[in-house]
Amino acid sequence: MKKALLQLHLSVFLAGFTGVLGRLITINESLLVWYRMFFSALILLAISIFTKKIKLLHWKEMLPLIGIGGIIALHWVTFYGSIKYANISVALVCFSAVGFFSSFLDPLISRRKLIMSEVLLGSLVMLGVYLIFHFDQHFRTGILFGILSAFLATIFPILNKRFVGKHGADTITFYEIGGGWLVLNFVVPVYLLYTPVSTYLPDAKDLFWLLFMSLFCTVLAFNLSVRALSKVSPFTVNLTFNLEPVYGIMLAFLFYNEHETLGPSFYAGISIIILTVVIQTLKVWRDSKTQLDNY
Repeated sequence: MKKALLQLHLSVFLAGFTGVLGRLITINESLLVWYRMFFSALILLAISIFTKKIKLLHWKEMLPLIGIGGIIALHWVTFYGSIKYANISVALVCFSAVGFFSSFLDPLISRRKLIMSEVLLGSLVMLGVYLIFHFDQHFRTGILFGILSAFLATIFPILNKRFVGKHGADTITFYEIGGGWLVLNFVVPVYLLYTPVSTYLPDAKDLFWLLFMSLFCTVLAFNLSVRALSKVSPFTVNLTFNLEPVYGIMLAFLFYNEHETLGPSFYAGISIIILTVVIQTLKVWRDSKTQLDNY
């Protein structure tokens, strides 16, 4: 359990860089995700040649993973859309709604009882979101993208849980990333009709950061989160990912001076979000120790 929690938090830390990279990379958000998933799938394929850890699946086994990959792809498109239509802080604060959505969607999809402690912790996260950001109309489009991104981000760990025991983390990661890229081949042309661009190709700087994002913030981070999911619940994964805004906003402060536009309510909200993650992490740790003691 300790190893799983460490893997989960390292995954979240790596994911925290994506906000800064999303602003740094200048191409359209849909193209950004298309290139990100394309390069990530190539990296995974290259790694599998040496490790032999990616297994060939029957098409009936592939389809659910491709579907989940499509959800991941749309989550990323809406996340980077939130950054480009608002800013990093707004996108990451909206992402904190994952804990709230998870407290309801996980029981619904997994067909288990609603756990009131999860609902309470998820509601505390939403309180933190409210304190941080008072829904400035200037960022309305960015907020809508951000909330939709959080909703989509809630779904795929819940769906992934049922496949972790059947397939290895490397296999799941490859088929979901590759599947997401396939889905984007149908989505991006339609998306670009409403958000036309002047160029479809990244320049040298964008290409470097896309490769960096693909290797570290996608392949490594996604693989770590899938491995952690074999030991912890989807709610714990989703709630822990509420730390992504903390890491990402700190980096936004460092690189883009976004702290100049934030007041005391921001720090109060972030404190509440961190508190919910700490409470859930301690709860998981205590429960795992109790199980070992009983064993």
